[in-house]
Amino acid sequence: MVIAPSLLAADFGRFAHEAARADRSGAEWLHLDIMDGQFVPNISFGPEVVRAVRPHFKRFLDVHLMCGKPEILLEPFVKAGADGLTVHVELGAQVTPLLWKIRSLGKKVGLALNPPTNVNEVRPFLEQVDLILVMTVNPGFGGQPFIEECVPKVQQVAAWRKELGLDFRIEVDGGINLQTACECARAGADTFVSGTALFRQHSLTQAVAKMRRLTTAAAGELV
Repeated sequence: MVIAPSLLAADFGRFAHEAARADRSGAEWLHLDIMDGQFVPNISFGPEVVRAVRPHFKRFLDVHLMCGKPEILLEPFVKAGADGLTVHVELGAQVTPLLWKIRSLGKKVGLALNPPTNVNEVRPFLEQVDLILVMTVNPGFGGQPFIEECVPKVQQVAAWRKELGLDFRIEVDGGINLQTACECARAGADTFVSGTALFRQHSLTQAVAKMRRLTTAAAGELV
């Protein structure tokens, strides 16, 4: 199981400190939500924030581009230190060239889908990606409640992964706490983006370890 604290829930005045705190916690990934104010109704981080936290988090920087024109952002984020880049299936005809470009830059390739989007939209791309991100809230703001209706999407993606013999990761993001993380783990998720439920804890190390332990146990249960 991969636990990915979301920087969106961190102290915005202390990004370097918060990234170092995530690094010490033992979290495998640090997740950064990039919002452009158009694709989603909010604005968050640019490449310079990635550049600022890169020296303080030694493992995988997971960059989620919730942007209408990610093609102009791929290289700047790679140069800033991103390890993986995720774009949205809702971009339609842009998806294939975007996935190719991320791969050509030598980074892990992710594809996300929003709650209203039919899960079948990601099916044609499964052999081209390293990660499918199932959004479990409508993107744009942190702290939203988990949307239960998204769990069957996780189950379907997991079924396709098994059927096709692929090894991409299944990531969930949105309202992920100990309870919902376990629910998603039972459905087949193996990568958990969590903001408030992790960064707002006194001990991020203990929170990360507990989420990893509980999701690992949940994954061993029957769906």
